[in-house]
Amino acid sequence: MEGGNLLSFVNAPAAVIVFGATLGATLVSMPLSQVIGAPRVMLNAFFHKEYDPVSVREKLMELAQKARREGILSLESELESIPDDFMKNALQLVIDGTDPEIVREVLTTELAVQESRHKLGENLFMTMGALAPTMGITGTVMGLVHMMESVSEPEQMGPAIAGAFMATLYGVGSANIVFIPIGTKLKVRSAEEQLAREMIMDGVLALQEGQSPLAVGERLSAFLDPKRKRAQQQAKAA
Repeated sequence: MEGGNLLSFVNAPAAVIVFGATLGATLVSMPLSQVIGAPRVMLNAFFHKEYDPVSVREKLMELAQKARREGILSLESELESIPDDFMKNALQLVIDGTDPEIVREVLTTELAVQESRHKLGENLFMTMGALAPTMGITGTVMGLVHMMESVSEPEQMGPAIAGAFMATLYGVGSANIVFIPIGTKLKVRSAEEQLAREMIMDGVLALQEGQSPLAVGERLSAFLDPKRKRAQQQAKAA
């Protein structure tokens, strides 16, 4: 907009220093398998299946109604139609007659393992976000050292200084526009999924206890945000 040229922001040596050093330091900091899987983890931040708490609540109330009317074993016919593996596994445990405490323990362990796995992905991008600015400054210092070698040739100092500061731009820009936002997005996605699965666990245990569909719905309403809870209450009043 101010008459500049976008090509002036392209600097191959600065990019090699910043992104190469960031990748190298990340490989030292994180397991190799986690770094190799970074593209897949990044896609999860944007294309991950979203959980709708209202839909989860309605599905569990529907299952509670069927279990109350036809018995727990009747839920086995519903398993194939349930896309979520966590809910399917939880219901299978209940159908198999597993003790409620063991069901809770198994599902809690699965949630803990899931959270730990998600944290690895979050930490990968947060680590890269922390390293990139430092590598950018390192690249700038290297560029300025190279520039000082040309101090006797003033016409070369301008391009050398510009190239040196490109490393800082790449480091700070990639950290704050790419790495940290992706890490934050993954953290939000993980929290949403964790809440939905805690909701599923609570609903399945209520179903196993033989609670009525209405009681199951009321119990799961605690997991809804205030806005949706008010909408539920208004719909019920209407």
